Amino acid sequence: MPYKVNVIIEKDEYGYYAFCPELEGCQTQGDTIEEVLANVKEAIELYLETLSDDEIKQLLSKEILTTSMEVSVG
Repeated sequence: MPYKVNVIIEKDEYGYYAFCPELEGCQTQGDTIEEVLANVKEAIELYLETLSDDEIKQLLSKEILTTSMEVSVG
């Protein structure tokens, strides 16, 4: 069964880091955006395989809100 999950991807000088906020500890990295996307998809699928249907529904029903904002410093 397909599920929709949130994935946060950050870029730094070493490559890309990705994690799924609904699934504690589900994270990965990659040298390219394509690699980190493939890695995080695999990590999520493996993580979900360890859970019951009820656990999956509970974790993936969390409301995740994101925004961007401009702030001033100094």
